[in-house]
Amino acid sequence: MNRFALVAGSLMSALAVAGGAFGAHALAAITNPDRLATWETGARYLIYHGLALFAIGILSTVLNRTFLWPVRLIFSGAVVFAGSLFLLVLTDTPWLGAITPLGGVLLIGGWIQLAYALAKLPNLRPTL
Repeated sequence: MNRFALVAGSLMSALAVAGGAFGAHALAAITNPDRLATWETGARYLIYHGLALFAIGILSTVLNRTFLWPVRLIFSGAVVFAGSLFLLVLTDTPWLGAITPLGGVLLIGGWIQLAYALAKLPNLRPTL
């Protein structure tokens, strides 16, 4: 799972940069500002969560732990969230916006799962 998180995080971040550039250069000339803002939101969330997956991969290696569910949820959430926004803009199909919150729920679940997994680690418990 560490390798998956590192590779997926790297590739998602690369896709976010390419997608952001595509939006800024190609889409800006052919779509309205609201749709362009939607595209930028997808690219922004994709890079944030790509970097998060990369960080989780490193953390997994350093702690010698596998964060299976956080990686699964964050990866799938980012794909659903950003993917639905990208498709909405490219196809001009507004109903795809109804899928986006499902990606958000998966992302939130991934972050909560990560917090739970980290809180369970004996060497990371706060001392008072």
